[in-house]
Amino acid sequence: MRALGLILSFVRVSFQEEAAYQSNFFIHVFYSLLNLVTGVVGLSILFSQVQQVNGWDFSATLALLGVYLTVSALRSLFIAPGLEALAGMDGEIWSGRFDFTLLRPLNIQFLVSLRKWRLFSLFDLLLGWGVLGAALVEMRFALSLGQAAIFLLALFSGLLVLYAILLGFTGLVFWSPDVLFTWLFDGLFQMARYPLAMYPGWLRWVLTWIVPVGMITSFPADALRGALSLQALLAGLGLSALLFLAASLLFRQGLRRYASASS
Repeated sequence: MRALGLILSFVRVSFQEEAAYQSNFFIHVFYSLLNLVTGVVGLSILFSQVQQVNGWDFSATLALLGVYLTVSALRSLFIAPGLEALAGMDGEIWSGRFDFTLLRPLNIQFLVSLRKWRLFSLFDLLLGWGVLGAALVEMRFALSLGQAAIFLLALFSGLLVLYAILLGFTGLVFWSPDVLFTWLFDGLFQMARYPLAMYPGWLRWVLTWIVPVGMITSFPADALRGALSLQALLAGLGLSALLFLAASLLFRQGLRRYASASS
């Protein structure tokens, strides 16, 4: 209950900060709509030429785009803001403000992960859900409770993988403060908007098990179209749990390495 109360306080403070810059909301809406339109138009152009690409038709790929937009919105909503404030450009590690964060009587990983929320991203989340709904209509597919549960498990697994990767890259900044590791990841994450089946076999394997950005979006989309096996779901859940534990350990090791700005 204390953790929930703190999260609600973090959300309230974040809302107060963003409400002071209302013009940013309209800029954000314009950018989000532009991103949505370019994504849908790109798929429409592609599938006006072909019916399928390695087993993925327009409706399935549209579902993947919806998952990508949803995951990106959740990343921007509550995963990225706190970690970027710590390890991003002019972040606390660079400036030395992290000293004050360490003095607070809270679990540091919990604090830096959930203290900042970008509530404008709720609009992006609605867009992602809208694309998912349109994809289901296009597929003429009605989700059963079991299929919906599998989809939510796959989506949770993907979000946990995304959080673990970002947390791990944040931990690496304690060793190399001059390298913005998350910027390197952003380039790879763009590849998650397309089905894994579209990539060559070796790249597909890398994007699934080495830098698993593919499973973040392709697994939930496979679940929506009924193509995700139980073995793949369990493997994804197991991998996400292992990555979370490894990233948490790496982050704690980085904390021990941190030297106070006043030392």
